[in-house]
Amino acid sequence: MAAASFHHFGVPVNTAQKNETYLEGAKVYITDPEAHPFRVEYLRFKPGSPMHPDVQNKSHAAFVVDNLDKALQGQNVIIKPFDATESLRVAFINDNGAVIELMEKK
Repeated sequence: MAAASFHHFGVPVNTAQKNETYLEGAKVYITDPEAHPFRVEYLRFKPGSPMHPDVQNKSHAAFVVDNLDKALQGQNVIIKPFDATESLRVAFINDNGAVIELMEKK
């Protein structure tokens, strides 16, 4: 896999957090990791979220890659690439039990 740079650490929670943003398609509230001093993103899932159970129940590390499709080759993809925002395309993999989010800035 090509070089990747750390972006944030995602942590599922059950309680509301300050300044959450709701992503309707994923049925999840998220916080902005860039506003946290240690780059932590909190995720609070609503019942019926279509997100993979590993993402809903395990913490994840997120990395920015230059080419998402190339970075996913040979990986155990648990959430296929999707447009998280107009400027960000992401996917999730499970690497020997570790949940990893790969992000490509458009």
